[in-house]
Amino acid sequence: MSQRSPHLGFGLLVAAVAFILDQLAKWVVTVPLSLETQPGRSIEFTSFFNLTWAQNYGISLSMFSDQSPTTRWILVAVTAAVALGVAFWMTREKAKGDVIALALILGGALGNIVDRVRLGYVVDYADLHIGDFRPFMIFNVADACITIGVVLLVARALLLGEKAPAAGATPSAE
Repeated sequence: MSQRSPHLGFGLLVAAVAFILDQLAKWVVTVPLSLETQPGRSIEFTSFFNLTWAQNYGISLSMFSDQSPTTRWILVAVTAAVALGVAFWMTREKAKGDVIALALILGGALGNIVDRVRLGYVVDYADLHIGDFRPFMIFNVADACITIGVVLLVARALLLGEKAPAAGATPSAE
């Protein structure tokens, strides 16, 4: 039986911070800045970053975008199932780097689930661009956390490869 991750507490803290930062940023764009009440309004921060209101009824890249209640709850259920899977994986993961990556994914998923349950859509607002070229769709802190977490997992898997057997261990014959 595998033991609980020694980094689980830290991972849960990282997930909580990601979730809180996401919800705080969404509150700032909806309440003090009131972007949702002014569709099409954009606040320019730099020559390459604006705050622009967007309601995402789909998932990544607005795929499966549909404003029906059925699709909304299917997306909530699927995202919740993924979040539960990530949380379970995090409880078993021994590598601190992987726990951090999983925590970012979990915190981001929870942030977007809360939006979808509460509002029926995910609040997006971060608009990175180079002139008129937009390499990304408008996104939020949760999306950034999920993306960074996935990139970290993939990079660690590719760069670290399989872990070497412990000293004195004999490789199993397959």
